Amino acid sequence: MSDYILNSMWVLIASVLVFLMHAGFSMVEVGFTQSKNAVNIIMKNFVTVAIGVTIYFAIGFAFMYGKDAGGIIGTNLFFLVNKPESMGGVMFESYFFFQAIFAATCVTIVSGAVAERTKFNAYVIFCVLAVIVIYPVIGHWIWGGGFLQKFGFTDFAGGTAVHAVGGFCALVGAKLVGPRKGKYRNNKATAIPGHNIPLAALGVLILWFGWFGFNPGSTLDITSPSTLHAAITTLLSGSIATIAALVFSKIKYGKPDAGLTLNGALAGLVGITAGASMVDYTGALIIGTICGVMMVLSVEFIDQKLKIDDPVGAISVHGLCGALGTIFVGLFSVTEGLFYGGGISLLGKQIVGVAICAAVAMTISFVIFYTIKKTIGLRIDKEMEDDGIDKIEHGISAYISL
Repeated sequence: MSDYILNSMWVLIASVLVFLMHAGFSMVEVGFTQSKNAVNIIMKNFVTVAIGVTIYFAIGFAFMYGKDAGGIIGTNLFFLVNKPESMGGVMFESYFFFQAIFAATCVTIVSGAVAERTKFNAYVIFCVLAVIVIYPVIGHWIWGGGFLQKFGFTDFAGGTAVHAVGGFCALVGAKLVGPRKGKYRNNKATAIPGHNIPLAALGVLILWFGWFGFNPGSTLDITSPSTLHAAITTLLSGSIATIAALVFSKIKYGKPDAGLTLNGALAGLVGITAGASMVDYTGALIIGTICGVMMVLSVEFIDQKLKIDDPVGAISVHGLCGALGTIFVGLFSVTEGLFYGGGISLLGKQIVGVAICAAVAMTISFVIFYTIKKTIGLRIDKEMEDDGIDKIEHGISAYISL
């Protein structure tokens, strides 16, 4: 069997693993929120996949990987018309499948941050526009031959392109929609516990499993040593970040917090994504440890200081840790990193690239969310928030009392 066929098969398998991550996102969001809104969260995650793939097929892929125009945007391959036989060294269909699932993954990050108080239709509109404008345009800059790629900015598997961009959009959305009712009393944050931590834990494990397609699959080459190396750095970073979040939450709050420990695993996985193939095992452990601790501090800061209500910690896990992990490539890359004798050049490029992506993602998402807020409205009404979105907007409850 030729390497071309073998690698095409590997990318298809990796794509299926990444697709399974949507089950993980769904379970995490449902578990970390209230039972009265579970159906709404499931609906949003299903719609995200369906819309994300369809819109990416029609428009997003072309903007991301079409012929470059001025380093800003792609200009052909709409609806995959006149598609090439291969791309990235594999069959074109395998390459497109992999990229389409990535697009949906970026957008679903926003779902958890705005959960329990956002109109279903408003989220759907954001989802459509994000897959048309935000993700593919920034993705073109990083991976599609755009100006950041030419500049030397490096993001192996989407630490910024997928996770940080999703986290930045989540920050804007959560701020504009406002906190859930009862979240802040007398100007102090009040915990609104998730209703099913075991379900959230299952979701995290599914996400972790899928990450072995997300990161190693990004080599597009099962024969490359970088593929197995990325699998091990992914495993190590997720593991040490789990431990770091557990221990730090115990020291800080007097108990090993379950929610923070689960998010610790995700923080480490997000943190290693940008450099999984480029850092060594020691670097992976350091990155994971820092991301696990910083996630805990960030969750508290966003919740108590900024007073932005993020039920699942998406802003900290994906936004902060995605940005940090991308910047850390400039420190820990074994070929160009500052700590390995590569000088400061790559670190500077990483900082500039993350800053540009953050500014653009937040600006565009603000325009989208603000326009929605001023037209059809972002937030559900008081009655729906009190009784739950499920019964009123979807006409069904996730759990039936006998």
